Amino acid sequence: MVSINGENIDGFDNKPLIIYLNEKNYVISRIAVERNGKIVPKTEYSNTILCDRDCIEIVHFVGGG
Repeated sequence: MVSINGENIDGFDNKPLIIYLNEKNYVISRIAVERNGKIVPKTEYSNTILCDRDCIEIVHFVGGG
């Protein structure tokens, strides 16, 4: 089970991070992802395989003024 933004999620163990992000319709250019306390570079989203007990935090960037 993977924890994403504090919610336990089943079904994404052993899958690339990009699969989760695409299924949830995240706009890649507007997010930052942290995995187990370390920032995941956008270029690594496809190569980052989610593992049991991973803790993922996804932050959205919002413009304003």
